[in-house]
Amino acid sequence: QVQLVESGGGLVQAGGSLRLSCVASGGVFSRDTMAWYRQGPGKQRDLVAAITSDATTNYADSVKGRFTISRDNGKSTVYLQMNSLKPEDTAVYYCNRKTRWGIEYWGPGTQVTVSS
Repeated sequence: QVQLVESGGGLVQAGGSLRLSCVASGGVFSRDTMAWYRQGPGKQRDLVAAITSDATTNYADSVKGRFTISRDNGKSTVYLQMNSLKPEDTAVYYCNRKTRWGIEYWGPGTQVTVSS
């Protein structure tokens, strides 16, 4: 059974940093694409960053140069380092796992709040 558990969210002032972690269980983590999505108040859930099994990354334009996604296959964990945070980064951040067969799994989410 695949499970995802996020951690690392919280309240931070604008310009600050946070690192989110997502620990995965079940399946073969190293083969799957991992991603972070976010959903702000009254907004749709959007892709923030993704990392494939061969460590290819892609980012939303709004976070390029500020956020970094990485993975540790030995720990079945994906990270999102968030620097230079802005109030508009406030959202619930969700970990996403996509298998080779297109099956997706979601974590419960972690709240990130950036105060101005």
